[in-house]
Amino acid sequence: MGDDRVENTQATRTESHDPDFPEKLLQFMREGWRDDPLHAGPRPEVPNYAKRRAALSAAFAGETLVIPTGRDKVRANDTEYAFRPGSDFAYLTGDYDPGSVLVLRPNGGGHDAILYTRPQAARDRDDEFFRSRDGELWVGRRHTLAEKATELGLETAPLTELAAALADCAPGRTRVLRGFDARVDATVRPYDPKRAGARDRELAAVLSELKLVKDEWEIAQLQDAIDATVRGFEDVARILPADRPVSERLVEGVFGLRARHDGNDVGYATIVGAGAHATILHWTRNTGTTRPGDLLLMDMGVENRHLYTADVTRTVPVNGTFTPLQRQVYDVVYASQQAGMDAIKPGVRFQDIHLTCMRVLAQGLADLGVLPVSVDEAMESDSSVYRRWTLHGFGHMLGIDVHDCANARKEHYRDGTLAEGNVLTVEPGLYFQAEDDLVPEELRGVGVRIEDDVLVTPAGAVNLSAGLPRRSDEVESWLATQREAGHRLPG
Repeated sequence: MGDDRVENTQATRTESHDPDFPEKLLQFMREGWRDDPLHAGPRPEVPNYAKRRAALSAAFAGETLVIPTGRDKVRANDTEYAFRPGSDFAYLTGDYDPGSVLVLRPNGGGHDAILYTRPQAARDRDDEFFRSRDGELWVGRRHTLAEKATELGLETAPLTELAAALADCAPGRTRVLRGFDARVDATVRPYDPKRAGARDRELAAVLSELKLVKDEWEIAQLQDAIDATVRGFEDVARILPADRPVSERLVEGVFGLRARHDGNDVGYATIVGAGAHATILHWTRNTGTTRPGDLLLMDMGVENRHLYTADVTRTVPVNGTFTPLQRQVYDVVYASQQAGMDAIKPGVRFQDIHLTCMRVLAQGLADLGVLPVSVDEAMESDSSVYRRWTLHGFGHMLGIDVHDCANARKEHYRDGTLAEGNVLTVEPGLYFQAEDDLVPEELRGVGVRIEDDVLVTPAGAVNLSAGLPRRSDEVESWLATQREAGHRLPG
């Protein structure tokens, strides 16, 4: 009862600056509405979601599984961030509405899946459709339970029934994907007689591990996101002047336009690092300006309409031509990336790809005269001094999250081997900080990263983002070609 009251309060939320509603207006607003059905046919990808739920069911026979999507998050006062569904929830359901919860209940031979969600409001008896900031006159028509069930191939139930359903869950036979919905977390207490949180963490780990190998539909979604990202890089190149500065945020905005037009949004905060900002790995303030003669590092990815994201980085010379020193650094990074791609195939250890890329970078640092020891000594596990200038690993899994499969157990991911159907980034880099006194002055403030999205196949690596050039001479030619083509808008 208490949870239902909370849910209803949430549904009719108003703000301090909203007007009061006299009774005559309330009565008038409840009348005269036509009930037009939404077109809701089964989505073509529904069998993919059912197959994933079946795999999760097989991993936890006899246990109830609770997977929330999460709720809107406050940005400031009474405004909220744009809602993005929880990745695991979306992976299992295809539902993108806030507040929903998937419950898998054991039925003796598997699980029954029930989606608890907010349905269309009954306008003749529920004022939330016009009074609430979450109501349908504010945010748009919601599906009825039947419409959503048809579209997703899932049994549906109103969200107001969730509290009673969760109250019936035995903690020792229930696992919850925690951290997404505080009300769900509080309703189902964790049961871990030996290690706190272990049972729920295992649910999160298995979900991540199910996502390690992509099916054909997922690979198509990733290619869609990557193709849009290639177009976004082209858009940026076409507005990037060779002879005068522009703001990093102009670059961010132009790419963001492509992401919103061709996809759902950007897949992560866009990184645009001009000059020394290129040495800051997660430079997302984007408050600087480009300068002819400097390098510009852009780490950008479109998230497509099914929430799969690209993750691509290119480093370009603003004036169109690398200096000899910039080219030397760039070519070291390119050689490292190519060596990593050449080593990728099923059965190869993830860590061996890392070591392959890092050895090439270490040799390049030695050639630049900055490595204080031999390459072999630098590569020893008790040294790794090369990492002062490489900072991060060679890459990560990619999918419905930019850092996909993050909860997978190490033996299945970082300490494991690659498998056919893995999609991962290969993104070595060299970063010489502006205040680094251990490198020559001409290197300070130079940062280069090249990143591509790669599919593991029996024949080796397939570069899904090959639509963007990687070699230094090809980058120069590409930049000149895009500039000559002139500005364009999506569409």
